[in-house]
Amino acid sequence: MRSPLKDRTAIAGIGQTVFGKGLPDSELALACRAIKLALEDAGIDAKEVDGLVSYSMQTAEEDEVSSALGLGDLTFFSRLPAGGGGSAGTICHAALGVATGQADVVVAYRSRKRSSRASRVWMQTDERVDRPREMWTRPWGVVRPVDELALFMRRYMQQYGATREHLANIAVAFRAHANRNPAAFMHSRPMSREEYMAARWISDPLCLFDCCLETDGAMAAVIVSAERAKDLKQKPVYIHAVAQGVVSESATMANFFSEDPLHTQAHACAKSLWRQSDIQPADIDVAQMYDAFTPEIFFCLEAYGFCKRGEGAAFTENGNITLGGKLPLNTSGGGLSEVYLHGFNMIVEGVKQMRGTSTAQVPDAESCFVCASDLNPTGAFVLRR
Repeated sequence: MRSPLKDRTAIAGIGQTVFGKGLPDSELALACRAIKLALEDAGIDAKEVDGLVSYSMQTAEEDEVSSALGLGDLTFFSRLPAGGGGSAGTICHAALGVATGQADVVVAYRSRKRSSRASRVWMQTDERVDRPREMWTRPWGVVRPVDELALFMRRYMQQYGATREHLANIAVAFRAHANRNPAAFMHSRPMSREEYMAARWISDPLCLFDCCLETDGAMAAVIVSAERAKDLKQKPVYIHAVAQGVVSESATMANFFSEDPLHTQAHACAKSLWRQSDIQPADIDVAQMYDAFTPEIFFCLEAYGFCKRGEGAAFTENGNITLGGKLPLNTSGGGLSEVYLHGFNMIVEGVKQMRGTSTAQVPDAESCFVCASDLNPTGAFVLRR
């Protein structure tokens, strides 16, 4: 099967605010600033925007954004669930909206103020135990997302022999990429393998540097038809293939009770994506994978076919995921070291790689793979020059 969406749409503009902790602006103000910058990057007037896509967790709502920026009448809008699982889906939905004629100019965006402890889900546990699965996890100390990931990682270590050295490969590589990126929150803070190993525990076997940042900021992307993109300011970055996925008998972040807990959501997404794409895993030049926690990289590498089941940890050895390696990953620093915006920075960095403007540019890169969290209802897409 080949996708009717293949190469019919393109990302024409991107925008981002500064990243930090305790930024004074509201999530609405941050969203509007990022969208304004993305439209300026594309050379498109705000009144031409007739579609918006974001996350179900987004507090800057469509009518507020439209009013604040003076957008045109909206004829298409949608929201993606599950936090980090929704990031790539924003591009999937935007491409669908444009390709099917529901809108001409769709903006996908995410703004977030994560630096306040009160904003984090696990700080509101008493109020948030509202789904059946939580009754089987929260009372036993599995309170935070990191606790859920720790259980998956311990299972993976026992089943496939992965070690903390493999986790360190990811954290150290992404920090090095962030050190090349002046916009990254961790730009001026190098990290050695020894510092990683000495970091305090958060949820065994995961330490501080296995966890994403808690930061404030916003990003946005402008999606138009491939034909329209050719006449705009920036070189078009084509959306080659898109997909979403949820595996049978799964549970968000708590797939503990299924027959195979490590058969993650991405396995369903991968089947759909690669059967639609002319560009296959072996052809991908650079990838941006959701990294709220380091183990997710192992899971995504395997689920999307960049290596075999159980080989994700070994794939990170010998500099394979660094600039100049077999498959450079998260070249802006990712959620671990650039900014945590529920994965939207993976989208923006993918566009920069295809434009040739990344601070950790992969020479002559022709294709980029981007995926969301594979422990939630997820999505992925392939970009090409």
